[in-house]
Formats: sequence, C-alpha cells, structure tokens
Amino acid sequence: MLTIQQVDTRSRVQVHRFIQFHYDLYRGTPQWVPPFYSDIRLMLDREKHPFYEHSDGDFFLALRGKEVVGRIAILENRPFNEYHQCKKAQFYLFDCINDLEVARALFDRAAEWCKARGLTEIVGPKGLSAFDGYGIQVEGFEHRQMMTMMNYNFDYYPKLMEALGFEKEVDFVSAYINRENFQLPDKMREVARRVIERGKFKVVNFRNKKELVAWAPKIGEAYNKAFVNNWEYYPLSPREVKFVLDNLLMVAVPELIKIITYNDDVVGFLFGFPDISAALQRQGGRITPWGLVDFMLEMKRTKFISLNGVGVLPEYHGRGGNVLLYAEMAKFLENSQFTEGELTQMAETAVQIRKDILVAGSKPWKNHRVYHKVL
Repeated sequence: MLTIQQVDTRSRVQVHRFIQFHYDLYRGTPQWVPPFYSDIRLMLDREKHPFYEHSDGDFFLALRGKEVVGRIAILENRPFNEYHQCKKAQFYLFDCINDLEVARALFDRAAEWCKARGLTEIVGPKGLSAFDGYGIQVEGFEHRQMMTMMNYNFDYYPKLMEALGFEKEVDFVSAYINRENFQLPDKMREVARRVIERGKFKVVNFRNKKELVAWAPKIGEAYNKAFVNNWEYYPLSPREVKFVLDNLLMVAVPELIKIITYNDDVVGFLFGFPDISAALQRQGGRITPWGLVDFMLEMKRTKFISLNGVGVLPEYHGRGGNVLLYAEMAKFLENSQFTEGELTQMAETAVQIRKDILVAGSKPWKNHRVYHKVL
C-alpha cells in the first residue's frame, strides 16, 4: 500500500529518513556526487535557513509499507512571486524509484499543498538558494556530476515528468572546455586588450581570503544585480546575500576568483572552483578531519576546474566586460594546473554569454531542464 507522509522537520528521525533515501537510491552510481548531509539538513531547518524568513515549504515521503520509495520538497518563494507577479510553487529534492505511481502520488500531494495556498503552477526542480542547482538532468548522464553544484538523476526521471504532464520551462546547459580547444578568437583578445588599455575596466585578482573578504559586500551587491534578466532572478534579502557569500568564501580559492570593475565599481565576476568530486565521493557526504585533508589534497591534484558564477551587470553587456571574463577563463587553462573544465549551468536566457562561449570552443555536454505544470 502506497502512502504519502509529511515530514515533521522537528523530528531528527524523520529528517534523517528523508535525507537518507537519496543516498540509498544512488549508492554505487559512479556519476553521482553525494551532497553533504549537513547541507541538506539545513534546508529542512526553519530556524537557520534564510529562505524561511520570507517563504515557506514542506517535505513529503512516499512509503510502500514501511519502505521509503520517494520524496519531494514543495516550496513557496514569496519574493519570487511578488517580483514576477505570479503564483508559482517550486519543487525540489525530488527523488523516486522508477515507478510512475509513486511519482504521481508525490506530485498529487504537492498539488494539494499548492491549491490550499492559492498557487496555480508548479515549477522545478529549484531549491532554496542560488547554490542549490537547477533542473532535472536530461542529457549527459555518462558524465560525472560537478560536485554539489548541480543535481544528478537517473535517465528515467525526465520520462516520469513528461508522463505526469510537465513541460519544459527553461534549460541550464553545462559546457566542457579544455586547454587545446578553448581558444579565444583573435578579435576577442584584441577587444580585451583595448578595454584594459582604456583604463576604466579592470580585473581584480586576489592573493588570499583576507583580500576576498574585504570585497565581499561589493561582490554580493553585484551578484544580486547581475542576473536580473535571468529566469531564476528575484531580489535576494540581505541575509540571503550573506548566505551566498558565506558559502562562496568557505570553498573559494582566492586565486580563482576574478572581479571586473568599471571605475572601481564591481560590474562582473568569475568564480572558479577546483573539481573535488572524487574526494566528495570518497567521503560519502560526511565532513570529518580526514575528509577535510582529502578535500585539500584533491584541490592540489585535480586538473579540472568548474566555472560556476559568471556574470556581468546587464548595463555593461557589449561594452567589454564580457570579453574580459572570457579572457580570464582562457588564462585559467593556459597558465594553471587546470587542463580542462566545465562552465556549470548556464541558463538559456543568458543568450550572449552562451553564444560567445560556443564561439570560443566550448562543447555542451550536460543539460538540466526545469519543468512546469499548470494546476
């Protein structure tokens, strides 16, 4: 008998059961990178996660007898709905065995939750913060997940979504680059040289975290403005900006963070992260003293870099800021330990950046699709 149970987020046992299902389902899958237990636990903590300052959500398990066979989070992001003048709910943390009955029961319960709140559409997967990754993977299943910056799922997930009547909302493409093929055209290099020569645009480099911390408020302000034309945008609260920055500073390698300024104001940024997916897989979602050592060692030996967080304020598009970012990407591959990398989850609404990156020699290799359904 199939039942749907709401998770009491005050119960450690129920929260653990909700989290553990994901690890049990994907155990032994070589492309899957386990998230940290603590990160997922934080999503269910109404006292600590900044999302709950302005919004609400609930979590549900699908049980067949006593066995967990699926889960889902259903969320109402009120600032997003206010900004876009809509009544959307978003789902996240959807995992399910390959069984349409289970998936249907979870989404039927999610629909009831939405209707009780006057919400008219479900969109997702979309998480509680900008660091949670978007979409259900629909292409590139053979490639390993990029750390915890995106989701990995089995190839039957898109089929379940389509069978339930969900349609595409927006795609997030991740592109592969390597030292041999990622070459900026001479025209781009010349534009980058001239932009720097004029002196208004500058590239800010960092030598240590102290320097990076000093720039954090300006970076946060620019981050909140850079994606204003993107599908996922809504104005972040001060605590959400701090949450994003704290997460960034925790894992940042200062030398791989680049800031673009115009007359000393931050107008663009490029965040690079050494790919430590192999160490994350070895540690299995746990943070231990040995695990921290393993992460540090993997940072030193990996040849793969993730470029996740590439943006220029809209008013500076076409004025040289974008080209400076591409030039910095090329430098990562030309003058560092990294021989290959990934541009992680670029929204298809970021038309110009995606076009430029393809011209420079990147190759799309993963696609994550955000789905929607009118209730």
